[in-house]
Amino acid sequence: MSDAPESSRSNFIRAIIDADLAAGRYPHPVTRFPPEPNGFLHIGHAKSICLNFGIARDYPGGVCHLRMDDTNPLVEDEKFARAIAEDIRWLGFDWGDAFFHASDYFEKMYAYAQHLVRAGKAYVCSLSVDEIRATRGSLTEPGTASPDRDRPPEESLKLLDGMRRGEFPDGAYTLRAKIDMTSPNMLMRDPLLYRIRNAPHPRTGEEWSIYPMYDYAHCLSDSIEGITHSICTLEFENNRELYDWVLAHAPVEHVSHQYEFARLAMTYTVLSKRWLKQLVEEKRVDGWDDPRMPTVAGMRRGGIPPEALVNFAEAVGVTKNNTVIDIERLDYEIRDALNTRAPRVMAVLDPLEVVITNYPEGEEESFDAPYWPHDVPREGTRPVPFGRRLFIERSDFSEDPPKGYYRLAPGREVRLRYAYYITCERVVRDADGAVVRLECTYDPESRGGASPDGRKVRGTLHWVSADHAVECTARLYDRLFAVPFPGTDGEWLDDLNPDSLVLADGALVEPSVLEDDPATRYQFERQGYFWRDPVDGCGERLVFNRIIPLRDSWAKKREEAEAASAPESSEAAAEGGRKSDSRPSKRTPAQIRASIRAEDPTLSARYDRYADALGLGEDDADVLTGDRALSDLFEAAIAAYDDPASVAKWAVNVLIGELGDREAADLPFDGAELGHLARLADEDVVSSTAAKEVLGVLMTEGGRAEAIVDDRGLRKLDDEAALRRIVRTVIEGHPQQAAQYRGGKASLIGFFIGQVMRESGGRADPQTTRALLKAALES
Repeated sequence: MSDAPESSRSNFIRAIIDADLAAGRYPHPVTRFPPEPNGFLHIGHAKSICLNFGIARDYPGGVCHLRMDDTNPLVEDEKFARAIAEDIRWLGFDWGDAFFHASDYFEKMYAYAQHLVRAGKAYVCSLSVDEIRATRGSLTEPGTASPDRDRPPEESLKLLDGMRRGEFPDGAYTLRAKIDMTSPNMLMRDPLLYRIRNAPHPRTGEEWSIYPMYDYAHCLSDSIEGITHSICTLEFENNRELYDWVLAHAPVEHVSHQYEFARLAMTYTVLSKRWLKQLVEEKRVDGWDDPRMPTVAGMRRGGIPPEALVNFAEAVGVTKNNTVIDIERLDYEIRDALNTRAPRVMAVLDPLEVVITNYPEGEEESFDAPYWPHDVPREGTRPVPFGRRLFIERSDFSEDPPKGYYRLAPGREVRLRYAYYITCERVVRDADGAVVRLECTYDPESRGGASPDGRKVRGTLHWVSADHAVECTARLYDRLFAVPFPGTDGEWLDDLNPDSLVLADGALVEPSVLEDDPATRYQFERQGYFWRDPVDGCGERLVFNRIIPLRDSWAKKREEAEAASAPESSEAAAEGGRKSDSRPSKRTPAQIRASIRAEDPTLSARYDRYADALGLGEDDADVLTGDRALSDLFEAAIAAYDDPASVAKWAVNVLIGELGDREAADLPFDGAELGHLARLADEDVVSSTAAKEVLGVLMTEGGRAEAIVDDRGLRKLDDEAALRRIVRTVIEGHPQQAAQYRGGKASLIGFFIGQVMRESGGRADPQTTRALLKAALES
């Protein structure tokens, strides 16, 4: 019987492992991650890390090796090796004692090469690399044999020894495998095994003057380490034949096997190491750890939580088909991870002064403001100071507001978040006519943001106190490229986004942040998620990096209105914005939603109701009213469960992310079930993980949420006695990790929580589980 774990991460690689374990081929899987220490890891590498280390994590006894493929001393650097190790640990994985280098095996590889020469399977060739390339043939023409192909083994061995000793210049000779110059796989036409490099190696010094080629070193390193499943991306599929040939003809003790999966490709992103290096060297970005870069180091500096990348890697899955992933899927995982860990505070990025003329001079007060919205089950507040002089966002004021603009305008009343209602009475300008100050009055009876006479205001603004706010720089990072597929229509550098970094040097943030851990991630209300730059952000002047913006703001809605006013048939709008000539529309999804609302009075009215009466805000209201079927589903959901904010969270953050190319109209369940599911999650009947599983079943099979919970046994397990048994089983099953935790590696608590969640089928209560694990591990 297989020891394969019950896991939502099932894929064809794990199916192969399950079959191998069931057949008794191996006691447990041994995988490896073999980066070249000549650059920084990117998000594509992160997917491979999660796959290989995740297998080791999830299978009893599983091991994943970290191996530096240090076979080219001309381009390798210890700083890259350190960065690679740091990135892997940051993602939450560890190799334990299994840290190796390909250079550890240079002597063995050389002995195998001598064996191949003696066996007539390899020879020393005097052709240059260019000559070898020219004589390799083509897909329709066979190659031409080297004049040295029949060189006697004794002569080749003597030359090989001289190559090793540094007796010849670079390029004078190579060692080639003797396979088949007519093979349809051109990689098998006598490929290179060794080349001369008269260069010192960072680890072996001057000992070697020849270095193995990747295809030779890779398979032999796997064999020497006892790798059971060597997992590569699809571009190495043709290399597998050479991988197998080397292991079949060298006298190895263990035969490893290579398997290929589709590499990651993502919109608005380039992952070519050459292109990334060019961006750095031409100073188009500020180094490998620039937050706009798709490198793990850049994402870490940008503030993206590691679990967002791990969850993204799991969400996109492991397949054999090359596909391009929409970057919105990564954005979703980032926002989802930050939602429950980023306290809310207020910051003003482009300040406009407000003077409350009827507020007593010299007085001030403070409001106790929550860090968390009601749908995040966390507690905590901070005092927010308030006085006569404030700053609001300049974009929150308009002298000539367009239809649908609910923020501050002359004579209009708005709500200051947590504070009072204010009305704009006078606009003050400078000599050039620019607005420099607003004079407003406040309603003292509206303290806390509610009016005693029941009058409603539609706009709520964030603000900071002029006398207490902390000045800072906000780096507003955006996508590095302005088009989904850089380089498709010309030079890829022409597709760089000129607004990928905008500096807000005069930004202001509330003073509570000064008391926080510098590594705290925040949601600046109505702005986006931010954190202090770990390099520049903790000096005399605070510097905040925007991790990711919130969903579409008023600026995008203004573009929508312009797009909606352009001539276009209602039929085209209803079909998602396709124009009559069938060319793809260049409008954004937000613009398409606006045009759909313009054609549907019901959706337009619902937008106003969602944003105002239900308090969902403009962003969620926009998304929920851009499609009639989705809006109808939401209506049914809130009729079944009267908590619009909670239902909206599930609809916008989860349901839409899982829809993919499907339409809401095609979903096989009644909208009321989404409301029932939100209630089950809010009442702690099921964990959020289990609730997502239920939603997945609803979306594919239909049914009733509560029945699915019962049929699958997903009700949250908070029985301490039952959890203690699972905790004990998990700890006993992972003695190495338990010893590491007790030795000071506290980060492994996440590993143990994950194992308990798997053992319980996602039913274990996370807080109870954490407490029981810590008690057991620390006793």
